[in-house]
Amino acid sequence: MGAYDLVIRGGTLVTTNGVHSADVAIADERIVAIAPELSGSVQAVIDAHNLHIFPGVIDAHVHFNEPGRTAWEGFASGSKALAAGGTTTFFDMPLNSHPPTLDAASFAEKLAAAQASSYVDFGLWGGLVPGNIEQLDELAACGVVGFKAFMSNSGIEDFQSVDDATLYQGMQRSAQLGKLVAVHAENDQLTAGLARQARTQGRVGIRDYLASRPVVAELEAIERAIIFAEETGCALHIVHVSSGRGVLLVASARTRGVNVSCETCPHYLVLTEEDMEELGVVAKCAPPLRSLTEQAALWQHLFSGTLPMVASDHSPAPFEMKERSDFFEAWGGISGCQSLLALLLTEGYHQRHLPLELIVAATSEYVARRFNLPACKGQLEVGTDADLSLVDLTDSYRLESHNLFYQHPYSPYLGRAFRGRIVRTLVRGQTVFLDGKIVSPPIGHLLKPFPFGVGS
Repeated sequence: MGAYDLVIRGGTLVTTNGVHSADVAIADERIVAIAPELSGSVQAVIDAHNLHIFPGVIDAHVHFNEPGRTAWEGFASGSKALAAGGTTTFFDMPLNSHPPTLDAASFAEKLAAAQASSYVDFGLWGGLVPGNIEQLDELAACGVVGFKAFMSNSGIEDFQSVDDATLYQGMQRSAQLGKLVAVHAENDQLTAGLARQARTQGRVGIRDYLASRPVVAELEAIERAIIFAEETGCALHIVHVSSGRGVLLVASARTRGVNVSCETCPHYLVLTEEDMEELGVVAKCAPPLRSLTEQAALWQHLFSGTLPMVASDHSPAPFEMKERSDFFEAWGGISGCQSLLALLLTEGYHQRHLPLELIVAATSEYVARRFNLPACKGQLEVGTDADLSLVDLTDSYRLESHNLFYQHPYSPYLGRAFRGRIVRTLVRGQTVFLDGKIVSPPIGHLLKPFPFGVGS
């Protein structure tokens, strides 16, 4: 018996430990009871019969570009899209915003923008670039998720790629601060050299771009970053791994005690280089889409748990930035954060029979644990924040542009058939998204991960 703010009745709960039916009671923003047919006084009830209840997705990799490039996306439109996709927490990357998040002042500017406009909870990445190692301490004090570095050209002039000395020294300092370093792992000399050679010869098409960023460029950079992390004792995260061989490098390093993890993205799981040829610039990204063989390897690693995490790498821009005759010049970045969970349900659960428990692990539980979030995040159990996504797994629909909450409503997934509709999203017990509409004001809170070595 208890007094509850809200009870969600009759839903099927999905956790990493299994799937079962129960009621969920919420009070003061947290889950306070889980049991069949809960009794007690309650202010409001949600009927969740025939719905599955997932812990809210934590998307650890988005580019919302605010402040400075809000015309590309912004926290308001980006977080609305997340809520519509069942995501209740995101980590915003330090680049594409202007100024990039490279010191305490730029962190404060971004924090103010996010607090004013975000509909879901958030964390903020800091950057690691040549010249800002002295600022890592102040960024850590601000509560950044970790430090993001590019081992190849970022495409943004005010966020330079790291040379080896900067990456090594940055990892040394990050280890001392208890902060993780995330890297975009591609060998810059190789990718830049191949691109320069192709363009000099007038080869500027989609296949030429693909050939300029081979899998070996990713593998070499992953291996180099792992060696630096092993030597410095730094926690390392490889973002958007596009190849099964890249996942194996990370898994091998973990077996010898290196504190390293990796993520892949939905676009590597559902699109191939043939799709890029058909779709064009809306499917351009770096690393690029790969072969069907590489895609199949990623799915195998996801099934086995070797690949423990999926993030969107949502990176939008005005479409006119993509309209170039030279494919190398077209802005690269896939708009996809609204479809992260829906793609895993459609392509993973319904088509490949990926267990729901693994989807929850890869999108919520593991993410919270890997980035050392407070224990209230990433799980569906008593005592945790009531961050929930209610899903009708039987409902089918086709994604259209008017369904998207992005500032620029394009995506490589437009026209795709989905099975599994997000019906309602709750952030700390408050319904933010319901039946296709945003129904709350911005309520997002900043999350500050614990330093590595400090428990929650």
